[in-house]
Amino acid sequence: MSAPLPLAVLLVRHGATEWSTNGRHTGRTDLPLLETGRAQAEALRPVLTQLIAERSPLGAGAPVVFTSPLARALATAELAMPEAEAEPTHLLAEVDYGRYEGLRIDEIREDDPTWNVFVNGGPEGENVHQVAARCESFIAKLERVAAGRVAVAFTHGHFSRMLTARMLGLHAAAGESLWNDTGSVGVIEQRRSALVLTGWNIRPF
Repeated sequence: MSAPLPLAVLLVRHGATEWSTNGRHTGRTDLPLLETGRAQAEALRPVLTQLIAERSPLGAGAPVVFTSPLARALATAELAMPEAEAEPTHLLAEVDYGRYEGLRIDEIREDDPTWNVFVNGGPEGENVHQVAARCESFIAKLERVAAGRVAVAFTHGHFSRMLTARMLGLHAAAGESLWNDTGSVGVIEQRRSALVLTGWNIRPF
């Protein structure tokens, strides 16, 4: 018997921070949102309201909301869904980039010209297998508490791309083929007893 599935999962990348704007890899460094990031989060409110309403049949119940415990995701959740009680979980934290934390891709390539986070992970941080394991743990959590409901997850760029790949039954490295900007939403829905991608990088502006 297949595992119970959510009706839909909305994956929200947090709003802009100083490092995301400058192209610096922001793993566990706990940066606040810029004013631009706060505006992005607030603009997500009607977008999420509509996406949830369209995917919530009568009797489905309120959405289940989760967030990374990092400040930029927490603030995005609070501004985008102020009426919800988002459950923080370390499972949604960004990839730990290890010694590449805070560096731009050009700086990283000076150290390792072949580096690819979807293949190599973060040196002295998390490898791809460890990130994939967190993805699997979060998917199992959704199966336990969000079956038959809409789930919303406020998370991060690289992690959300790997999580999306795993939810679709693909290797985590397939997330390389996805791109999501800050303040954007990805939509995964249940169709014919499978999870499929129906929307990606949806932005209010």
